[in-house]
Amino acid sequence: MSEKNWITYETEINNLREEVRFSAETAEKIFKPFLQKLGELQTMMDRKIVAYIAAPPGTGKTSLAQFLERISREDKFLSPVRALGIDGFHYDADYLKKNKIEIDGQEILLNDIKGAPETFDVDGLQFKLREVRQEGTDWNIYDRKIHDVVHNVLSVEDEIILLEGNYLLLKDSHWTNIRALADYTLFIKAAPELLKERLISRKVQGGLSREEAEKFYFASDSKNVERVLKNSSAANETWELTADGDFIKLDDEDDEKVSFEEVPEENFPEGLEIEDIKI
Repeated sequence: MSEKNWITYETEINNLREEVRFSAETAEKIFKPFLQKLGELQTMMDRKIVAYIAAPPGTGKTSLAQFLERISREDKFLSPVRALGIDGFHYDADYLKKNKIEIDGQEILLNDIKGAPETFDVDGLQFKLREVRQEGTDWNIYDRKIHDVVHNVLSVEDEIILLEGNYLLLKDSHWTNIRALADYTLFIKAAPELLKERLISRKVQGGLSREEAEKFYFASDSKNVERVLKNSSAANETWELTADGDFIKLDDEDDEKVSFEEVPEENFPEGLEIEDIKI
């Protein structure tokens, strides 16, 4: 097997700089045909369209969406797309720190499960999506430097919107209203063990100790990964994240649910409370 030719570029995600890479072959054989499909769909429907990239945490969907936007604007044979995310529709930090939710008979502060579906303002996201499909709107962003939402920052008037987020295809009540607003959907699946290492490493790079990062993974990230993999509606097409960070497109007959391996209780880190971790 020949060595892959990687395309590396720097991007800004939630106000932080990151370096990402994708293989040139994947860009030609998967990314560009996907973008071409969106352009054809927009021409056929003759209106603004919204496509979703739904994926569990740790798949790199934000950098992927931004890279797809870049390709669409550099290739004259493609229609330009605008990449957006749903992170700006978390509830504000102050709200998360003051409100609780009942899970398995226990009241839990929303801030302690930040990133879970319940910590998003789904009604606000739905309102903005309806606006963006019509005349356009101003979009919220999430700023990782201040760990909070910044409202109405991006002016969005584009004809093709590529929206990424973990829960866009979630079958849970309330999120199904979001699913109904998509014109085309893409789901990215991945092995949970691969996502585990990516998520822990990302938290360590963000300043947590390895112990803190593992604690947060078992208390929050792993549960969100499981929910997305087990409880998302079928998409128009499915890609799979590979161990080297690349993607493959799955045929319909190969598109089966990824099994999620339950974490044994004895593997859960001890001695560190999730409340002590700054997200």
